[in-house]
Amino acid sequence: MTTVDREHVPAAARRIAGHVLRTPVIEVSPGLWLKLELLQHTGSFKVRGAFNRMLSAGELPGSGVIAASGGNHGLAVAFAARALGVRAEIFVPEVTSPVKVAGLRALGAHITQTGAIYSDAADAAAKRAAETGALVVHAYDQAEVVAGQGTTGLELVEQTGGVDTVLVAVGGGGFAAGITLGTAAAASAGSGPAGAAVSAGSGSAGAVASAGSGPAGAAGAGGPKIVCVEPERIPTLHAALQAGEPVQVEVGGVAADALGASKIGRLAFEVLSGPRVESVLVTDEAIVSARRTLWERHRLAAEHAGAAAYAALLSGVYRPVPGERVAVVVCGSNTDPATLTTG
Repeated sequence: MTTVDREHVPAAARRIAGHVLRTPVIEVSPGLWLKLELLQHTGSFKVRGAFNRMLSAGELPGSGVIAASGGNHGLAVAFAARALGVRAEIFVPEVTSPVKVAGLRALGAHITQTGAIYSDAADAAAKRAAETGALVVHAYDQAEVVAGQGTTGLELVEQTGGVDTVLVAVGGGGFAAGITLGTAAAASAGSGPAGAAVSAGSGSAGAVASAGSGPAGAAGAGGPKIVCVEPERIPTLHAALQAGEPVQVEVGGVAADALGASKIGRLAFEVLSGPRVESVLVTDEAIVSARRTLWERHRLAAEHAGAAAYAALLSGVYRPVPGERVAVVVCGSNTDPATLTTG
């Protein structure tokens, strides 16, 4: 499968049922929900795409599966491979956190740590896959992976009854693209909110791509507005939207181990260039503060990437209008708990 659309998401949901968790949604204040993907198997949404890719492939090769990852995708691939009884070989960059490397070892993965950033590990993994014939499970730029991640959006709409806006962190873009498609699939099935409250021009003044008329109408016609949140130091989608095509960006900052793609994925760019999407940037300081707030206020142990979307809301980079129904996806928990209140 080389392209992906919203019809692929319900099919993915049926395929991976029984392999992944239906993660909870909590309403933390009237009209504001947190979707807790940090409680998913291996601590992030990534198992959804990993299982869908592997289960879509038919008989898996004797050499197993191979992936490059900042850590979370590797954990997901290793978890799915163990569940399906195949070998997993994972390439990670040197920036990958020790917590994630330890998790990979615990899952029985064969680990190679190489290169300064994700793209270095991806190049090494591609070369190794050509040698071994292992099935490549891409971190974000495969249709089956995007569709699998989109099942989060299906669940979110079902659990909330529909929202006007979803805030989601972006690295390579597969998760945000999946949620865009998944929420659209739910809307087309009649699950969207009745009477969205957002008017034209709402949201961040600094957004590059906007939903135009806002969720009023979009929620019924194509799903809610998707606010894609990136660290200022890794603006992969933001830069691509400005350039009109995927471009290379520098990678750095507190969330680099999970949001460290240096270029937005092709599939993600195609989906996230649409009219329902806004792109906003947050500072590292805002991410650290949001992570601390998630712990102190809600006792949620999020990694920095997992707190990025919430940072846009708390810092005021994205400002909902009165009555706007907003969901924030808290997407990862692979972190050292000792750092939750210190950085």
